[in-house]
Amino acid sequence: MNRLAHETSPYLLQHADNPVDWWPWSAEAFDEARRRNVPVLLSVGYSSCHWCHVMAHESFEDDATAAYLNEHFVSVKVDREERPDVDAVYMEAVQAATGQGGWPMTVFLTPDAEPFYFGTYFPPAPRHGMPSFPQVLEGVTSAWTDRRDEVAEVAGKIVRDLAGREMSFGDGRVPGEEELAGALLGLTRDYDTARGGFGGAPKFPPSMVVEFLLRHHARTGSEGALQMAVDTCERMARGGIYDQLGGGFARYSVDREWVVPHFEKMLYDNALLCRVYAHLWRVTGSGLARRVALETADFMVRELRTEEGGFASALDADSDDGTGRHVEGAYYVWTPEQLREVLGEDAELAAQHFGVTEEGTFEEGASVLRLPQHEGVVDADRIASVQQRLFAARAGRPAPGRDDKVVAAWNGLAVAALAETGAYFDRPDLVDAAIGAADLLVRLHMDDHARLARTSKDGHVGANAGVLEDYADVAESFLALASVTGEGVWLEFAGFLLDHVLTQFTDAESGALYDTAADAEALIRRPQDPTDNATPSGWSAAAGALLSYAAQTGAEPHRTAAERALGVVKVLGPRAPRFVGWGLAVAEALLDGPREVAVVGPVGDPATRALHRTALLGTAPGAVVAAGVADSDELPLLSGRLLVDGRPAAYVCRNFACEVPTTDPDRLEAALSGRKV
Repeated sequence: MNRLAHETSPYLLQHADNPVDWWPWSAEAFDEARRRNVPVLLSVGYSSCHWCHVMAHESFEDDATAAYLNEHFVSVKVDREERPDVDAVYMEAVQAATGQGGWPMTVFLTPDAEPFYFGTYFPPAPRHGMPSFPQVLEGVTSAWTDRRDEVAEVAGKIVRDLAGREMSFGDGRVPGEEELAGALLGLTRDYDTARGGFGGAPKFPPSMVVEFLLRHHARTGSEGALQMAVDTCERMARGGIYDQLGGGFARYSVDREWVVPHFEKMLYDNALLCRVYAHLWRVTGSGLARRVALETADFMVRELRTEEGGFASALDADSDDGTGRHVEGAYYVWTPEQLREVLGEDAELAAQHFGVTEEGTFEEGASVLRLPQHEGVVDADRIASVQQRLFAARAGRPAPGRDDKVVAAWNGLAVAALAETGAYFDRPDLVDAAIGAADLLVRLHMDDHARLARTSKDGHVGANAGVLEDYADVAESFLALASVTGEGVWLEFAGFLLDHVLTQFTDAESGALYDTAADAEALIRRPQDPTDNATPSGWSAAAGALLSYAAQTGAEPHRTAAERALGVVKVLGPRAPRFVGWGLAVAEALLDGPREVAVVGPVGDPATRALHRTALLGTAPGAVVAAGVADSDELPLLSGRLLVDGRPAAYVCRNFACEVPTTDPDRLEAALSGRKV
């Protein structure tokens, strides 16, 4: 019996009609494996994963394969986005055993949840040196039946090895100038000077590293750091990884040149990149950065916002190509003939402008739209008309599927991005969208004790507890809303969440952070990872939120916890800067103070608004902003702050010292330039 029909995960629901007798991750599944004395097949994936769909179609929808699985295994299906803890623990085992990982992740477990054989995608027939999935199943069954002692020995060794993996959390000191300079040097070595970004193919958008580069430039004046950030952002925005018609970024580029993406569009990528491009504009005034930030924000609101006001997780890479086939990228790519059908005499201009060729840059003669030309006169009105017509025509194609699951952490990233982008560019609708999503997180995801649920769907909260990144990213978003709106309730909510970080996720002795709460379901290892993946690690995100909250409130325990958590950045920053970008960005904020800005004045007064806007646009790393009426109790930084000669004023403090308050936005801007004073 397939038991997935009543799950809330869209990924699990995609498998509810499989002939495989799937179980969700549960104690009952492992009890069943013990009762039947069979191993467990653990299959982990997510809704917009292309190869997950391929393996499902080839193997899990196949009656013969399903029959073998049902006879010899208890099969457990996990959505990695709902259970990042399960995914992290077994991915660590897969990577330790094979040197690589990815999704779909296929792991064979004992009934005690101990792994003993690993893989990712397995084809239905032997291919490219890979065994077929039926061969793997038969081999595992044979080992379980005939060599049980060997299986138990392997499983036990793996669990012991995982338990023995201790991290170095540093010597308790925070990273300083030397470590941050070393991190910049390491990034310079890995930087692709010809194409932007870091490393080779596949190439992922390095949003967290770019945030570090922008903050490092702001604090030190490093032109090299700024240039890497500017060039990388421009290359991505002009490449196929960016949707030139509808805005928003695909997951990654399969090549070094950013030409051909893997077409799935994830909420977290777009939230992080929206914020990065807004911050790039804040530093440089770049028109390209402004356009991309706003187009990406509009994409999120237009295509990912749910009826409840939250944001859906992802859009699939695949869609119907019009012939009934589900094909990767079908929604986004164009042939010259398709351009002619839509544009007529403007097709040649469009082909030249967007790099569409007869040979194609993708598959079957199709091209991914990009902006390959850096120079030349462009008829802006004509190009705008071309874009509008192509966008309208594309809307008539079968759309990619949408994963409507609302993930707390990723919605937190979106709230912070939309709040700041709306404030920077005078788009109150974007701020309203951020508030709507934040309201959903409070109403639905937070219980009466401020404990977070990881997911919801269609207004129904999921059963899985929030992990560290949920608490950290949601707290970060509430802090951003407090700065933008001046409403103290958001700071209060952030404090509730961060108190849980201190009590439930932090090791009292070392200050190290765990990804799951102390009272969470016990797995074979309590996951703990300070390195960034597609999103900031929960560890560094928590450090950043704790530091900002301490700056807003003066809460010493939160400041101390942030500093202790950053000890790992002191160790990892110079060695692996690409994988600890957010931690490095937080370290930049710590070295700068961070600065605390209080803006006081009558609500609605143009002078108050001008100072508030200037404060939000300050480039000092991690600066926090409080705005409200004079001597207000709405936010702690406003207490005791008075008007100056009856006029709205701004107060800037740093490291327990305050500058003379100013009524002049230009003086405030200079005080928040980010450079050392």
